[in-house]
Amino acid sequence: MEISKKGIKIRLDPEDEYMHPLEESKNFNESMYFNIFDASDKPFGGWFRIGNRANEGYAEMSCCVYLTDGSVGFMYGRPEISNNDAFDAAGMKFEVIEPFKQLKVTYDGKVCLLKNPHDMSHPKKAFTENPIVDCQVDIDYYGVAPMFGGEPVNEDGTPIKQKAEEAFARGHYEQHIGGKGMIRVGKYDYKIDGFGLRDHSWGPRYWQNIYWYRWLPMNFGKDFAMMVSIVTQAGGQQRVGGMVLRDNEYVMIEDARVDTVWDENDYQKEFKIWAKTAEREYNIDAKILSLIPLRNRRKAPDGELLNTRITEGMTEYRCDGMVGYGMSEYLDQIVDGRAVGREAS
Repeated sequence: MEISKKGIKIRLDPEDEYMHPLEESKNFNESMYFNIFDASDKPFGGWFRIGNRANEGYAEMSCCVYLTDGSVGFMYGRPEISNNDAFDAAGMKFEVIEPFKQLKVTYDGKVCLLKNPHDMSHPKKAFTENPIVDCQVDIDYYGVAPMFGGEPVNEDGTPIKQKAEEAFARGHYEQHIGGKGMIRVGKYDYKIDGFGLRDHSWGPRYWQNIYWYRWLPMNFGKDFAMMVSIVTQAGGQQRVGGMVLRDNEYVMIEDARVDTVWDENDYQKEFKIWAKTAEREYNIDAKILSLIPLRNRRKAPDGELLNTRITEGMTEYRCDGMVGYGMSEYLDQIVDGRAVGREAS
């Protein structure tokens, strides 16, 4: 697929579902992510991510399951890797069965079972004071939407040059999906049949290269879904976008706002979204059902410790009289102990 825009093309081919060549940049990252939520009487679900950072010698593996009683099973690992040949790390594996149509996620390992997911704001303490239990995941995913995104390239197809130390991802695409399978966490055993969203990114990345963002994927069923994204740089430059799935096609979001009510920990508690397409405006009410705070830290060349907070909320969404479920992912750099996007959204 190629889309011409402002002298560049957005390229996305079936081959992009597979692994990309390992580049020279030290911070080259290739990652894939899936979420899924089952809208049962007591909603549950989770998200799963592998990010290969082969030039740094490790992969990032995350498994997060939101249980019906409000507890969360979470595990994070940094297994050693030396190549970018597959998404297969620390017991988690992603397989492409048919590009753009069918993929598979499996995990066989452990999770930390958190009765109070906010404990993860202090990871060492959380992993020490909460039980570590077995976890198995086996989910078959299928596409319910077209593809959104790709890799911007020059008109002749050559890559666009980036400053690796400032980049977050060069290629990136997303797709709303359905999924069926099972999740086991300790004594909990779920059959899951729901909807979610997946993404795939590649290129140089540091988590500190975006000042703050709000990433809000949601599903109201196989025929109606959205993703709203607001990305802000330290200088104030902002990119607002996303898409609405209806009538088996994506309509692009042209503008959006998010107004958040924060809890005593400065985590999102509830929020309202206003989003506009060329066709109409949408007003969405959102409420957090369960939230786990995560972080990424890196030492800058000058020795400064950079701290990024990512709060991951299983979220109930209401729009046009319908109830749906999804994620609210709030990323903020932490400066002087506060989230930098706290007052802006």
